[in-house]
Amino acid sequence: MLKVAPSILAADMLNMERDVQRMIDAGTDWLHVDIMDAHFVPNLSYSPALVEALHVRFPALPLDVHLMMDNPEKYIDVFCDAGASVLTIHAEIGGDVAALLRRIRARGVMAGLSVKPGTPAEAIRHLLPEADMVLVMTVEPGFGGQKFNADMLGKLDDLRKMGYTGLLEADGGVSMKNIADLRAHGLDVAVMGTAMLRSQTPAEDMTSIHALA
Repeated sequence: MLKVAPSILAADMLNMERDVQRMIDAGTDWLHVDIMDAHFVPNLSYSPALVEALHVRFPALPLDVHLMMDNPEKYIDVFCDAGASVLTIHAEIGGDVAALLRRIRARGVMAGLSVKPGTPAEAIRHLLPEADMVLVMTVEPGFGGQKFNADMLGKLDDLRKMGYTGLLEADGGVSMKNIADLRAHGLDVAVMGTAMLRSQTPAEDMTSIHALA
């Protein structure tokens, strides 16, 4: 079943608890939390304290934490301790990415590997055995509400052709208009910000997504 991971980047910051509960009531599978450092991407958002608060308030909700950071190695243990269920780092940070993915797994947390639109699937072939999930960015990371880049559908295909059997996730402009195409190209987890948090019918939308073959 295709999983839905609403992104709190699109939530009302003054009513986040309300918005998260609304997503739970609608039948969400995960909750996506973007952590941005204003260096790796040109935006700044959230901290381990928010992840911990979400975990304490909604302990049964898997937290899909995406570290858009230059130095995630300094924060892996902090976010694992805070309650992350999935912890994703970027392939583009350099250094020993494989070792960081193994370190996340060693904490009992799913290890995710993210790639920007300009990074080809071939560039991460050697890292795939260490990743439980690959997050394909379908926009340039940093800000919500951007237009979906359909060229990234081919990257999903490329990863499957390489024999990757882990989860494939997409983030950036994912909506009810393109979700069927993404599923047809092998998507397992759909990160949906504006499209889900601001939907008037989130329960109906999630039911439709879960029903996609």
